Amino acid sequence: MFLYNKLLARASERPVRVCLIGAGKFGSMILSQVPTTPGLEIAVVADLRADAARAACRTVGWPAELIEKTAYTDDTMAAIARDDVDVVVEATGHPRVGLAHARAAFAAGKHIVMVNVEADVLAGPALAREAASAGVVYSMAYGDQPALVAEMVEWARCCGFTVTAAGKGTKHLPHYHQSTPDTVWGHFGVTEDYARAGGMNPKMFNSFVDGTKSGIEMAAIANACGLAVPSDGLLFPPAGVHDLAHILRPRALGGVLERSGITEVVSSMEPDGRETADNLRWGVYVVVEAPNDYAAGCLKLYGMKTDETGRYGAMYRPFHLIGLELNISILAAALEGKATGASRGFVGDAVATAKRDLEAGETLDGEGGYCVWGKLVPAERSLREGALPIGLAQDVKLTRAVKAGEVVGWADVAFAEDDEAVAYRRAMEEAERPRMAA
Repeated sequence: MFLYNKLLARASERPVRVCLIGAGKFGSMILSQVPTTPGLEIAVVADLRADAARAACRTVGWPAELIEKTAYTDDTMAAIARDDVDVVVEATGHPRVGLAHARAAFAAGKHIVMVNVEADVLAGPALAREAASAGVVYSMAYGDQPALVAEMVEWARCCGFTVTAAGKGTKHLPHYHQSTPDTVWGHFGVTEDYARAGGMNPKMFNSFVDGTKSGIEMAAIANACGLAVPSDGLLFPPAGVHDLAHILRPRALGGVLERSGITEVVSSMEPDGRETADNLRWGVYVVVEAPNDYAAGCLKLYGMKTDETGRYGAMYRPFHLIGLELNISILAAALEGKATGASRGFVGDAVATAKRDLEAGETLDGEGGYCVWGKLVPAERSLREGALPIGLAQDVKLTRAVKAGEVVGWADVAFAEDDEAVAYRRAMEEAERPRMAA
């Protein structure tokens, strides 16, 4: 209870004060927890539509007096710089602006919780180094899968287990890689009218379906935990919780993994379209190897789901509650000066891959769009092949044709010379090359 007790002490002195950037679904879930969390306040909500941010507070049940004492603005940089802000929460989902917001937070001496995993995977190692130089915390978002998986990996390693695989579940079939905003609702099993009435963004939801979000999140986990990534993309093997330890072990032992110590996503769908029994669609997992026969015997004795050898066991959590759990990251940063996961190296990358044959002169439309999806590859391969990160594959024109299934390269697109996000990413790449060669 150390964190909660520290929070209660702050409640009677000086509450932890937050600048929330982005009042969408994730942001609204964060807002919903504030009235029942003593010692935590939202000082300001920054959103392109300040009136919508105020409405979001009303929608999640804030009392009128709390709504009135909170500031709302569309000037994000001014919000970050406010004196009454301890922690910035970046929940926009836009990689380019995420980089700018994070660096502004560092410059202002503010901790930042990066809900924006797209920005983290675009340049997380560089952002983490810059935060350390500024003496502030740069953190993954607890409640989202990468931070929850990092916590499981930490648990396993501290307990003396070897991590064989770690990741999450999702709904996926191979042809989903070609999904577009026009076809996405069929994969979710809802109508277009239902989605529109619920305010569901087809492009954002399509990134969940086409494999991009999975690639981004597994890259974030690899970079935070030092786990490897598959050499040619995620496999998405179907697996229920009862079968995780059997399927997610090395191929030499009958599993699907090319090696031990790797990230992978399991599908909740069988190849024929049936739902996998006991699936982990909303959850996260870690598969561990016991260090000795005695420990292996204990895994099964105390109820862990193991493979037939008893040597491999799976720890899993069947859900993640995204913004409802984010207070853990905010409070860890503000009260303990610690991150709930952060990039420690450049291990995995999510690279733009053509969904169909693309013609020279076409403009790429980014994550979840009609042109490309984000494929997880080793960072070393990404640099060697000059691959374009999915986070920069938005509103850029192709200079040559790219075949379906082919990775788009830096050399295949034209960027403005003064593009700050491109410059930041390329500088990170150059800083990482010597480390990979060592």
